[in-house]
Amino acid sequence: MQYLKRHIDAELLKWKNSVNRKPLLLRGARQVGKSTAVRQLGKTFRYFIEINLEKQPMFKTLFSENIDVKKICTDISAVVSTPIVAGETLLFIDEIQTSQHAIMSLRYFKEDYPELHVIAAGSLLEFTLSELPSFGVGRIRSMYVYPFSFDEFLTAQNLDEQVKTKNNANPQNPVSQPLHESLKNQLRTFYLTGGMPAAVAEWLTNHDYMEVSRIHNDILDTYQDDFAKYKKKIAPSLLRQVWRSAALQAGKKFVFAQAGEGLPSQLIKDTLNLLSLAGIIIPVTHSNANGVPLGAEENPNYRKYLFLDTGLMLTMLGTPPADILLSNDADLVNKGAMSEMFAGLELVKYGDCFKKAEINYWQNTTRNADAEVDYLTVKDGKILPVEIKANTKGSMQSLYYFMRKKHFCDAVRISMENFRTFTRIDSEDNNAERRIRICPLYAVRSVYL
Repeated sequence: MQYLKRHIDAELLKWKNSVNRKPLLLRGARQVGKSTAVRQLGKTFRYFIEINLEKQPMFKTLFSENIDVKKICTDISAVVSTPIVAGETLLFIDEIQTSQHAIMSLRYFKEDYPELHVIAAGSLLEFTLSELPSFGVGRIRSMYVYPFSFDEFLTAQNLDEQVKTKNNANPQNPVSQPLHESLKNQLRTFYLTGGMPAAVAEWLTNHDYMEVSRIHNDILDTYQDDFAKYKKKIAPSLLRQVWRSAALQAGKKFVFAQAGEGLPSQLIKDTLNLLSLAGIIIPVTHSNANGVPLGAEENPNYRKYLFLDTGLMLTMLGTPPADILLSNDADLVNKGAMSEMFAGLELVKYGDCFKKAEINYWQNTTRNADAEVDYLTVKDGKILPVEIKANTKGSMQSLYYFMRKKHFCDAVRISMENFRTFTRIDSEDNNAERRIRICPLYAVRSVYL
């Protein structure tokens, strides 16, 4: 099957050519494309060795408490009959989470064999890492991998010129109306297909939403099969129950009572934490937003969750494709949480891949108050509020309240409109000028540009 390009390909090549290279650890949920990207990178080396510690447990015996990485490499080379030559061989250790000793060995590759290219990856890796007393700080580099972004979805269809034009557009130079309509239609397709590589490949081959949904169900089953591996901590039935509740509550502050009547709050918190560690939900945490970093003023009692992928979530909830394909623009943005979730996932995917995603929102925590700003991000060292709405005719009372309260002048409104800007003089704040930049929902990446 033809390889579908990913944004991380360029970062992997930079890593390969770096003089001060560290062993690389790919982190992310199962089936988001980690191993496939490494195999593609392996084609740029003279030799490529892949060992899988889950499928080939015999290799785990090579990693012991007395770690000698050069001896390990000699033994691996002999078993697979492939030379390990510094500068010419890429050694890929997959499903490394099954061996703590193998994970610990990564730091010694940096110390004792820095000239060798080494990449490791794993599913449910975060569980193992959380149990390690130390983890090679400064000697290992992590890269976080997510499902396809919308740009990657377009590129997979050979629509690179659309991507280029979209990413070069701005309020002074919006996209043409025909392209605007085309991208909105592609966005609806992406909602349903999602970004899981197998689902994208299926769509490219057959353009059949039913078949794509079957791929989604296969992936959902795989994730739920993994729940049995958490059973020492949380019952699989509870994990499934809370996971579905996270999908039903996407885009809203998570309410524990809706996850299960009578369940202790701490048990639900622990369950959400495990699902977050597995990478299949992503927390969005309230910040008071009085300064940077946003995380310094987080309040974990106010938290929303993003489902890993729009396609997976729509399939889990049994949403008919017609609900997405036939809805008008306003309904697509305002009804349900899908567009807010899509925008949040895009903000995560276009962030720094070498930093674990930390995404925030703001909520007025005063009793009986309901003002909320969907997302907060940082651009040029300043907090930038991001609101998701259908169009500028709708109310933006929460956004203006927040900007007035924090004395911010700039914000982004993501909608189904074309690029543009508008200003408003706030008579309640000494006639301060509020500048709102409009970004189409299909162009969330432009928030960072």
